[in-house]
Amino acid sequence: MAAKSPCTGVCEFEGRTGYCGECLRTLDEARSWKKMTDHKRHQIINDKPRRIQKLAKATST
Repeated sequence: MAAKSPCTGVCEFEGRTGYCGECLRTLDEARSWKKMTDHKRHQIINDKPRRIQKLAKATST
């Protein structure tokens, strides 16, 4: 099944992690989303819990 883009249309990239605070992708991932394989897209989506923790840790200090 094709992975739908997690983009919410509000890009806010956090400096320490490089993740967008809304969709949790890096700028490079967001830019190349349409050209990625579904496998790579699912890997990014499935990595969401780890990215949430990393973003929370980076922004709490």
